[in-house]
Amino acid sequence: MNHPLACIDMGDLFRLWRQQVTDNARRAVDAYQEELLEYRNLAGSPRGRSEMLDFAVFLRQRTVELAADGAPFPDDDLEFMAAMGRQRGEKGLTLTAQRQGLLLHTRLTLREVYEAAGPSDIDATMHTLAWLAPAGLAAQGAFTRGWIEGQQRTLSTVAQVRLLTVMLLADDKDAAELARGLHMSVPDHVLATVVRVAGGPPGPDQASRDEFASMLLKTHWAPLSWQDPHEVVALIPSAPGGQQAAADRVLALAREVAGMVGRPCAVGTAPGRVHAFGDAVALARQVSDVAPLRAVPRHAYAVTDVFAELGAARLAEVGQWLQAVAEQLTGGPDLVATLDAYYQHDMNRLRTAAALCIHPRTLDYRLARVRELTGLEPGSTRGVRVLSTAVARILASPLP
Repeated sequence: MNHPLACIDMGDLFRLWRQQVTDNARRAVDAYQEELLEYRNLAGSPRGRSEMLDFAVFLRQRTVELAADGAPFPDDDLEFMAAMGRQRGEKGLTLTAQRQGLLLHTRLTLREVYEAAGPSDIDATMHTLAWLAPAGLAAQGAFTRGWIEGQQRTLSTVAQVRLLTVMLLADDKDAAELARGLHMSVPDHVLATVVRVAGGPPGPDQASRDEFASMLLKTHWAPLSWQDPHEVVALIPSAPGGQQAAADRVLALAREVAGMVGRPCAVGTAPGRVHAFGDAVALARQVSDVAPLRAVPRHAYAVTDVFAELGAARLAEVGQWLQAVAEQLTGGPDLVATLDAYYQHDMNRLRTAAALCIHPRTLDYRLARVRELTGLEPGSTRGVRVLSTAVARILASPLP
């Protein structure tokens, strides 16, 4: 059976492309060193550059040969690419650099095809481009699988889980490969979680965060990242209809974080589905930004809990007005804590007084003081809307 390319006039495309392999490889290595810092470091020694150049020549020779025949990369070629990816992974090549390297290789390959093509090479060029799509994906997949294996050989479990989390948030198709190596299932549904740690002086350093994350993973074996000193991101499995159980796990995690760092924390959540975890975490982060900071977190907040605060945060004028109300509340004895307890207990006087360990008449005095300072009745519809939002604003970012 004749191959579809057999009847096509190849013109000068493959002849010129073959002749340019070595020059193209040298130019590619120069581009990697110039554009990508981590590759510049890999090629910093004569041996490193020589290895990179040999691999660049190999890729181009095989690409020209197989594209001319319309044949896929054989297993031996893919295994060699995987071995090179494994070597790069063992040397600590980061996910960002790995992805940038694949993108740069794709861009350079396309440029090399167009530079070799002449006016009579239209059909051959189109068929080559069609060949490059599946062949390129196969080659990238082999290199990436090798890179993941290299990462698994050198990274700690905490670092691997952190990498997995980053890949899942980017909807990286190769995340499943890393998850398998960790024996960690990636559910279709999660409760995306962001635990915000109160700011101030520098938070725990990376070594401490890794130690804390290792402790968290013993209890919560799920994608989790503590990359930022003031933020923990987690993807807690949540089957449809089982969000309360997931919320309980989130609250337990947030309390553990607060206990580890000895600082108040706020926790925001949002439901997420596979291929959209990144969007869910972005929403959970917005929720955590306006959720109350507490020494012992009491609730895993969602959009339904803080929609008023989210709206206020996006409108500068509303935010300034609420800030003025919040400042008025500092003019009385424990008014913020009183209103917080009052609304947490659905404005029940006796339960609120008991929670605050004060007499109900003392509670009445404090509520009267709120009316005096703000002109708002705490138990009225308007008072609840304004004062509860102002209190949440204070607790999310305490006044200096």
